[in-house]
Amino acid sequence: MTQPTSLHAIPAEPQPKRWGYTMEELASAPMVFRDDLYAGQVVLVSGGGGGFGRAMTFLFARLGATVAICGRKPEKLAETADGVRRLLGRDAVITHPMTIRDPDQCTALIDDVWRRCGRLDLLVNNAGGQYPQAAIDFTPKGWLAVIDTNLNGTWYMMQAAARRWRDAGVPGSIVNIVANVWRGMPQVAHTCAARAGVIYLSKTLSTEWAPLKIRVNCVSPGSINSEGLNVYDPAAAAQFEKTNPMQTLGDAYDVGQAVAYLGAASAKFVTGEVLVVDGGNCQWGDVWPAGKPDYFKVGAP
Repeated sequence: MTQPTSLHAIPAEPQPKRWGYTMEELASAPMVFRDDLYAGQVVLVSGGGGGFGRAMTFLFARLGATVAICGRKPEKLAETADGVRRLLGRDAVITHPMTIRDPDQCTALIDDVWRRCGRLDLLVNNAGGQYPQAAIDFTPKGWLAVIDTNLNGTWYMMQAAARRWRDAGVPGSIVNIVANVWRGMPQVAHTCAARAGVIYLSKTLSTEWAPLKIRVNCVSPGSINSEGLNVYDPAAAAQFEKTNPMQTLGDAYDVGQAVAYLGAASAKFVTGEVLVVDGGNCQWGDVWPAGKPDYFKVGAP
């Protein structure tokens, strides 16, 4: 039997696809808005070091904003800020390591943005997370971790920002990143509960805070090619593009530009709304992050 003469002759094991976008791609992706749409404005993006947050950081920097980003990992925040500086030629990103689970840290973050920038125009509550698991197997710790981040953390950020806008007597805008909860979310029931809470909290606050000229809206992404897909089983993640009638994945700028629209004067008469960016998934299609159980495999695959 002939033996391979080098390592190059040995067939490589197929590697699972890595989802998401490079910073080079984010720096050059097409935009539909003019470059100076957010010139002179300050945008705060939670979870700005990666995924949707990194994409929005690049997008708002390209639109002329000063962008403050927060997250639990200082190295990811610094990497994003350095990428904007290197690829866009703009020293436009302020980093603030913290956790949104702590209300005092949320207040300190908002205070820091005002101290360093003198204003805040748009808060984007993007930070959050979940993991796929059958609800019957959730531990109390796992349930509380998702609820505390996705619901409580979002609330702490909203309240801290609103109080500063109220005290300064200036308007403000909040956009919360939520999820497609309309038909439930099997295998991520914890985030479904939290995101549904954020949606109806946002609708309530859009009324309460209207006298303060604070608008509150949500963006609900569907299946998007982002780093978040890397936490799922590769076979399950590969099927996500089949969960909507367009049978494709959205990209990070689909989400980012929806946020930019809601945060700008283009949506000055829009509040209490949810902008769904999902290729029609909420009308048609099933999402099973951990793979579809045999029980639900009806008819042809």
